[in-house]
Amino acid sequence: MGGGHSSHCEPDWGAIERERQAAEEARRWAEEQQRMAEEAARQAQEAAQRAAREAEEQRRREHEAQLAAERAAQAAWEEAMRIRREAEAAAHAAHVAQEQAEARAREERERQERMQRELEAERERARAAEEAARLAAIGAREEEERRQRAREEEMRRAREEQAAAEEAARKAAEQARKAKEEREEVERQLKEGIQPVVMPTADELRAAKEKVQYKNGVFHFAVAGVAGSGKSSLINALCGMSNQDPNAAPTGVVETTLEVGRYSDPNHPDQFAWYDVPGSGTLKIPDWQYFNSQGLYVFDCVIVLFNNRFTMTDQAILTNCRRFRIPTFIVRSKADQHIRNLVQEVGYDSDDEAETKDGMYKAAREQFITETRRSVKENLLEAQLPNQRVFIVSHKALLGIVRDKSPKRTIDELDLLRDLHNEAYKGRRHQFGIPNPSAQSL
Repeated sequence: MGGGHSSHCEPDWGAIERERQAAEEARRWAEEQQRMAEEAARQAQEAAQRAAREAEEQRRREHEAQLAAERAAQAAWEEAMRIRREAEAAAHAAHVAQEQAEARAREERERQERMQRELEAERERARAAEEAARLAAIGAREEEERRQRAREEEMRRAREEQAAAEEAARKAAEQARKAKEEREEVERQLKEGIQPVVMPTADELRAAKEKVQYKNGVFHFAVAGVAGSGKSSLINALCGMSNQDPNAAPTGVVETTLEVGRYSDPNHPDQFAWYDVPGSGTLKIPDWQYFNSQGLYVFDCVIVLFNNRFTMTDQAILTNCRRFRIPTFIVRSKADQHIRNLVQEVGYDSDDEAETKDGMYKAAREQFITETRRSVKENLLEAQLPNQRVFIVSHKALLGIVRDKSPKRTIDELDLLRDLHNEAYKGRRHQFGIPNPSAQSL
């Protein structure tokens, strides 16, 4: 794309195979989830059956206990009736004895009175036995009522346990159905070549914010893109640091960023934070998973940086940012280097006059800008993304502007800085709930 040449890109069979393997792994996981759900349903059904059998056995034992209590009460009642009959017989005998005593001499009267007292005592014992039988019957009835309540409570618990088991079985069946549907959907997407949309959970969102030390009131910029596109150099320039600064993001010929790096803006430490995201070319993940794997959904703004060509990873980042309503900036780096290469291609000689050199530089600059904007526009159109401006910058020129110098050759560096700060201003006003006057005027 840099020299106006076009090349035919072969399909990335490795990526396709990895996607197929990922889908196959998802299918196996779904089948395992379905098997586990079916096993849980079976166990829940067995638990319900055991609970029903135990409840039935408890009812049988309580019925036998009730019969035993009824037999005991019947025996006590019969004993009381026997005692009463004996008392009645004793009373009859006493009456006869009394009639005989009256016929006898006075000396027999004391013996008769003694017998009368004994008879009263016997009657008292009979009354006590009868009261005991009555109390025993009452106790038996109360015990039976208590046992009946216990049986009803046990039956209620058994019904609740059965209902819980049925609900667990229903949920397990629902999980199995969902797992089957998810597996079928994954298989369908694999057949149709559709890249699945993965939305982070609340726990994943919270963990991603903790990982990047997200703070309210601070505007968080992420610089993402393929390996070697100059992300670290861009961050250093935006922070007003050279690549040799002790606090600068590490740079090199090969990709040096393997974890998301956080850099506070030296000039605005409480307002801006810059993040160096690992290059997609260094990670063994598909392009469409790069956005989620790096947690880009937690940032307030994403700068998509590219060097030589606009890639599928860049398109995937922009697509996901639109889904999460995250502002984006497309930036092409190393402009000075590319323009120098174009000058060399057209035959620049160091012995040429300064006027010739300036003319060749201006022509190469215009060619580079035109081809870059055209290429990005075509890529966005092909990806069905809305057209947006591409900022063409050199990190040296950008560093000079941040340090309040006046570099001679600039392209979009000043516009990029202005638009980034405007976006941060709007974002921070939104965080604090402050109305945006420019938005109200629109």
